[in-house]
Amino acid sequence: QVQLVETGGGLVQAGGSLRLSCAASGRTFNNYAMAWFRQAPGKEREFVAAITRSGGTRRYTESVKGRFTISRDDARNTVNLQMNSLKPEDTAVYYCAADTNYADVIRAGGADYWGQGTQVTVSS
Repeated sequence: QVQLVETGGGLVQAGGSLRLSCAASGRTFNNYAMAWFRQAPGKEREFVAAITRSGGTRRYTESVKGRFTISRDDARNTVNLQMNSLKPEDTAVYYCAADTNYADVIRAGGADYWGQGTQVTVSS
């Protein structure tokens, strides 16, 4: 099993940056594709970014392309989300997700494992 803990959320002014981290337990982190999702109040949980087991492929939702970067550090069992040029519409709880199947981890509700989330608030 995998346990995920997100950190790095907070309050930031529009145009600013935040770096989220997701620390995973276990010794099989490199067997998991990883993803970030977010959920704003009253909205559906939406896909943000994903990275394959090897780190060779990254995928982003259109609204964050060019602003967010997902990366992984298997030596530290960590996946990160660097968020630049933040906008008020980025405000949400951000969740880390993991699954051995990349096709599952990019689907909302498809991942086997989820973190508890970290709040990101972008003020205008």
